[in-house]
Amino acid sequence: MKLFVKLKQYFLDKSDSVSILEKKINYIFHNKEYLNQAFTHKSLNTEPRKNYERLEFLGDAVIDIIVSRELMRDFPEGDEGLLTQRRAALVQKPYLASIGHLLDLMDYLMIEKSVNLEIEKIAEKQQANLFEALIGAIYLDGGIEPCRKLILETVWTYRHEAWKTTNYKGKLIEYCHSKNIENPLFLVKDITGPDHQRTFEIQVKIGLKKYSSGMGTNKKTAEQLAAKLALEEMGASF
Repeated sequence: MKLFVKLKQYFLDKSDSVSILEKKINYIFHNKEYLNQAFTHKSLNTEPRKNYERLEFLGDAVIDIIVSRELMRDFPEGDEGLLTQRRAALVQKPYLASIGHLLDLMDYLMIEKSVNLEIEKIAEKQQANLFEALIGAIYLDGGIEPCRKLILETVWTYRHEAWKTTNYKGKLIEYCHSKNIENPLFLVKDITGPDHQRTFEIQVKIGLKKYSSGMGTNKKTAEQLAAKLALEEMGASF
């Protein structure tokens, strides 16, 4: 409990105080409870309105809409496949975790000591969750504009790092091997459009199970997106 109280002082020492984090993100909360909730892990409080999970859910949606709008501006001629692929890279957990690390969000996490943050995958997941929860908290406290400002200064500013080639197809094959399950098959479900502007729809099949289709302007892009969707649906950490 001493750790809990110490960390809580970052946020709620005084009603008019400005926390270290607020200075870092250049946003001052009107309602400090949102900020406190955004950094409270379920292990400390299972009440839905007292831990960060609801805010994480909201923040995920807010990031999606803001990133989508910026992509449409950045790629005015981009088709759905391209936009979806670019957005997927910007909202994936590992990338959001890197943003959380940039902001030192783990310094503010209030969590039971029994949760082992020394395990890299657990720590990475927490970093991403905290960033999404922070965006959700800002949205409830101040609306869409301060969210947009922070997302542009972080997620969007470093977007080219996220867009470096990620071989989801390779990751899916590796994951299947690690779980001793059949190799994935990449099925061409459909090809539409004229020769100069084709859209490929690829579906992953593993054993008897088929996963959501990936679409792209070429087969390789569609396969990568289909592999990413399959990894997500399988609950894989990547």
